[in-house]
Amino acid sequence: MKRIVLSVVSLFCFIQFVFAVSVTVYNDDLALVRDVKDVVLTKGEQKVEIDDVSSKIDPTSVLPKFLFDADKIEVYEQNFDFDLVNTNKLLQQYIGSNIEIEKQLPNSSKDKITAKLLAVIGGIVVQSNDKIILNPQGEISLPKLPEGVRLKPTLSWLINSKVSGKKQLEITYQTAGLSWISDYIVVLDKNDKNLDINAWVTINNLSGTSYKDANLKLIAGDVNKVQENIGARGLFMAKAASFDAANEASFQEKSFFEYHMYELGRKTTLKSDEKKQIEFASSQSVPFDKKYVYDGTGMSNFSFNKYSRSAKDFWQQTNKKVNVKIEFKNDKSSNLGIPLPKGKMRVYKNDGKNIEFIGEDFIDHTPENELISLNLGDAFDITGDRAQTEFETGDKYSQETISITVKNSKDSDADVEVIEPLCRWSNWKILSASDKYTKKDSQTVFFKVKVPAKGEKNITYTVKYKW
Repeated sequence: MKRIVLSVVSLFCFIQFVFAVSVTVYNDDLALVRDVKDVVLTKGEQKVEIDDVSSKIDPTSVLPKFLFDADKIEVYEQNFDFDLVNTNKLLQQYIGSNIEIEKQLPNSSKDKITAKLLAVIGGIVVQSNDKIILNPQGEISLPKLPEGVRLKPTLSWLINSKVSGKKQLEITYQTAGLSWISDYIVVLDKNDKNLDINAWVTINNLSGTSYKDANLKLIAGDVNKVQENIGARGLFMAKAASFDAANEASFQEKSFFEYHMYELGRKTTLKSDEKKQIEFASSQSVPFDKKYVYDGTGMSNFSFNKYSRSAKDFWQQTNKKVNVKIEFKNDKSSNLGIPLPKGKMRVYKNDGKNIEFIGEDFIDHTPENELISLNLGDAFDITGDRAQTEFETGDKYSQETISITVKNSKDSDADVEVIEPLCRWSNWKILSASDKYTKKDSQTVFFKVKVPAKGEKNITYTVKYKW
């Protein structure tokens, strides 16, 4: 008997899960909705309507399916009515008919007249007692709601049924207006050695309807969708012992085709026009490095041209700001080691009593074992200056000497990474340099220098371009 009771309970839970609304949300304005509705059928040809659907549905994606007796129910047509009721639409249904107009009088009494509605385009025109009245003042009352006017977006089907009674109709469709993104709260300790991370999923519902007690899934991966650039873009967040799910009712991850799926371990309600946040993971004591980066040119992107290779004054303006960044490794030894979905990292610092906001940056999808670098702003007490001190050019070459000075007003030494884009031409060679440099890529080198407290550090180098 005990085994039978457990089987019944299991069956009941399964039926609840099957018949509950399911929402699978992708990163970029795309969701897949699966809902089961009770409909009452009679034998023969009839119309079935469901009005609790998204207003941003893709009608071509709708898949209706009767869960029982499907072989005895034939679907002839499918329609999506999204032309919803409004004032003009209602009034147009009563052109040529009588309506009531009630006006509030100064003595608190009301004056009610019955008039024939003549027109609504460009203003309301009525006829009362052989008088034509333009834009009559007062409240208009209509006898009833006209047939065929929709209060909500409605899916309807013309079907032919060989059976009657209550049936379960499963509808699956794609819709815009739903998206999700990861948000991260990062708190640095007061010694600038370790940080804590709390990761949240933010779900934005602008689809025009609510999804009550829904089974929620999130899909992360590059899903191709041939429709106005709508797609699902995201990377993955595999579970790791060091980066724990918040609890058993939080998101559980599994591989799904070439993507990753995250299923919430409980039901949730996504209200219309609501942003909902759900915590999915956290990690503590992640070691990080604080670093200062100076790019005196301010040239993050550039392209070569004939003018740039030989013009003395090319890009000689100076950026004086020194960026302050924090960097940490996304690996297991740092208490992470998971692919992180794209999202915003908001960074706070503990001053010993409270935490204060110190900056934020947006990360792209970051695989396991990659370095995460967050730009938090500009340093107040560290500045830079860059100048061209020598320049010469000829028929097939240009040569220049650059001087860079970094000043430190802090009470402690500062390690600064000085970035230098070699932007005149692709064929270059550094002839001499005051400090050791590292080639970052085919167009960039950088110097790592220590700037003394209350002091400055000067770097010079000479580079020759040939073409």
